[in-house]
Amino acid sequence: MSTSREREGIRGRITRQGEDALGKLAQDLLENPLINGALARAFEAREKAVQAQEVAMGALNLPSAADVERLTRRLRSVSQRIEGLEDGVDRVDQRLAGLNAMNGLEGRLAAIEEGVTALTRELAALRESLPDGARPVPREQERLDVESGAKAK
Repeated sequence: MSTSREREGIRGRITRQGEDALGKLAQDLLENPLINGALARAFEAREKAVQAQEVAMGALNLPSAADVERLTRRLRSVSQRIEGLEDGVDRVDQRLAGLNAMNGLEGRLAAIEEGVTALTRELAALRESLPDGARPVPREQERLDVESGAKAK
């Protein structure tokens, strides 16, 4: 009766011998000029078939697998860029919200608008208080200088 150790030893030897035999067979096949030439021609034929398929797909205006893969990569790249831009816009929005809250930006802008309105009113009042001689001539009362063709005041 054989022990489990002997069975494993026999199995290991048979496995090693089988692997060695397969390796030698593969090596012999690759070194055989007939097999090697057949493999080279098969790869060449495959490459020509792929090229012919791409030409046919192009003639039918259909995208090839390579075209679809290229487009997929490009789309992923654009998608990542858009995500980056969205993140940047979100950060800018958060900073503006923080600045607005910190500085009371809305209130400051409203105060500036009120100041400009007050200055406009004061300028209008000053214009009204000027003597008549300093007032600009209304457009309806401007005269046309006949010699130069320009308007005279």
